[in-house]
Amino acid sequence: MKRFFGIILLIFSNLLVFPAWSADLAPDRLVDETVKEVIEIIQKDEQLKNGNKEKMLDLIETKILPHFNFTRMTQLAMGQHWSAAVPDQQKKLVDEFRTLLVRTYSNALTSYNHETIKVNPLKQLGNNVETTVRTVVIQGNGKEPVPIDYSMEKKSDGWKVYDVTVAGVSLVTNYRGSFNSQVRKGGVEGLIKTLSDKNKSLEGKK
Repeated sequence: MKRFFGIILLIFSNLLVFPAWSADLAPDRLVDETVKEVIEIIQKDEQLKNGNKEKMLDLIETKILPHFNFTRMTQLAMGQHWSAAVPDQQKKLVDEFRTLLVRTYSNALTSYNHETIKVNPLKQLGNNVETTVRTVVIQGNGKEPVPIDYSMEKKSDGWKVYDVTVAGVSLVTNYRGSFNSQVRKGGVEGLIKTLSDKNKSLEGKK
């Protein structure tokens, strides 16, 4: 899943280049029109292709994160335990989970290998404020295509991703089991500490 979440981040990594129109685009067009721009960036930037960590993290921080709703992602990953956390704990959880995703998947951003990403157009959006954009990553060497679905919601500043499903596996659900286990063992503070410790260990890896 790590490799394909890296591709997911690649798709959204150039949206802020066009801040004026990106907030107004329908979610399927938002994804579709970004793919070409992102691939062009990867192909031209030797530092990104060579895995420059600082530049990669800066790319994620400035051009990707604004298009993900990490508060909702964390809330969904916490499940029933979210309401047990006080506001200060909720903020810490969101911050730590956001950092964990960035540090865990940043290396996967360099894994693009000329895959083709096909975005299926939405048949009808209407006035819906939530939708699922379905895409397929077409790999080379005879490998099976990989479906990637984006659960998105409309906010005042555009559409935001709050969950990603890769080949039937939800990113949020994937973390929910471990989050629930940590809360049962050490409470909300125990989970915050676990996430913080994990982020510190990832920060130390070069």
